[in-house]
Amino acid sequence: MKTIIIKYPAGNVQSVLFSLERIGVQAVVTDSQESIQTAEKVILPGVGEANFAMKHLKKKKLDILLSKLEQPVLGICLGMQLLCKSSEEGSTTCIGVFDLLVKKFQSENKNDKIPQIGWNTIHNLKGPLFEKITDGSYQYFVHSYYAHLGKYTIAKTDYIVSYSAALQKKNFYAVQFHPEKSSYVGHKILENFIRL
Repeated sequence: MKTIIIKYPAGNVQSVLFSLERIGVQAVVTDSQESIQTAEKVILPGVGEANFAMKHLKKKKLDILLSKLEQPVLGICLGMQLLCKSSEEGSTTCIGVFDLLVKKFQSENKNDKIPQIGWNTIHNLKGPLFEKITDGSYQYFVHSYYAHLGKYTIAKTDYIVSYSAALQKKNFYAVQFHPEKSSYVGHKILENFIRL
């Protein structure tokens, strides 16, 4: 099976690569349009700044390509946000698979740390991505921006507000947390994606 990890300035590319290796998947990191088009699975990882990341994707015309893919695609963290319509981070126009605005956490409570860093539970799990995953399982989050709840939400979590921990639209899947850093449960989610 040909699994591609999109190559662009995203801090967790190697972490995703190593996590896939641990479940027996040899992925290729590339920004080649031909390789991406012919892949069976495509992963858009991400740790970084939305505007900077989108500039790179647009320069390579990967934003257009990604939006038209018909094979299973998984966005992780910033990768999930980039699959949305737009982000408040740098007033960025994103890829637009999910018709959602990515907003920055706002809180008047000094105990609420932004960015959210650490383990949090996910709930209301739906669809094949969460097969054999227990509701209330912990996942590892690191982010300052979030996508609100809506018709594409297949998992939710709560931090300052309730928001989408995962999204799905047709062949596009996305998670706000880092499955590659979330121990057994995260690895199981990656396995579920690979088996789609």
